[in-house]
Amino acid sequence: MMLKKLLLIVLVCQAFLACSQQKGVVYGDNAVAGKYYDIRGIKLYAEVYGKGKPLLMIHGNSSSINAFKKNIPYFAKKYKVIAVDSRAHGKSTDPRDSLTFEMMADDFAALLDVMHIDSAYVIGWSDGGINALVMAMRHPNKVIKLASTGANLWPDSTALIPSLWKDMEKEYAAKKDYHFITAKEKNDRKVFMLDYKEPHIKLSALKAIKCPSLIIAGDHDLIVTTHTVQIAENIPNAYLWILPNSGHGTLVEHTDEFNKKVDDFFEQPFHRR
Repeated sequence: MMLKKLLLIVLVCQAFLACSQQKGVVYGDNAVAGKYYDIRGIKLYAEVYGKGKPLLMIHGNSSSINAFKKNIPYFAKKYKVIAVDSRAHGKSTDPRDSLTFEMMADDFAALLDVMHIDSAYVIGWSDGGINALVMAMRHPNKVIKLASTGANLWPDSTALIPSLWKDMEKEYAAKKDYHFITAKEKNDRKVFMLDYKEPHIKLSALKAIKCPSLIIAGDHDLIVTTHTVQIAENIPNAYLWILPNSGHGTLVEHTDEFNKKVDDFFEQPFHRR
């Protein structure tokens, strides 16, 4: 009886320790899981968690790997999660004076090559959602299935809600003639200009996406709902999911539902509806 009690105590302690270590992980700043990769003239930073089928996670504008802190633990139980800091974001520095979604999508494809991964599932949020779409168009053999939340195809008030677009126009005008000096100032402006000037994707171009796609947005998203519907309607093999009572942060505001829904989409065969 005493042996059983001791064994139980050991198991409880091990479980507590594992839980504590998991809670102590700072995603995006984890030296144990992180590594720099020489990609197309820059050093791209990525962290890897779990084992199984590869799953690439791409964050949004001005963000980092840490954006997926609520999602990585769930998916790492069955996938090899590759969470990456996009070019000019987080730990992935980029001294160049321009930034495009095509450039970034090519980075992610090259990252998979360097990691000796033929193809991966992809989750993209906001700019990451755009990157997921562009990657599937430019590198169709690299994407098994994709889940894109909060993506837009062009920069104006028909794609972004009018209040957001007005704020972006004010931000642009306020610093139009400003002389940016420091590296941070230049990088911040470059990242802002990415969303102010891009993307420019025609609806017809979405026909090039052959992989099954889950197109997601909140019903109170920063992306106009009709625009999200257009995206889903123009991808040959796509499902549309508009989350009720959700803003732009679908995967944060509704973490459990988001994780399970996307996981089910990746796991189950795609059936055209």
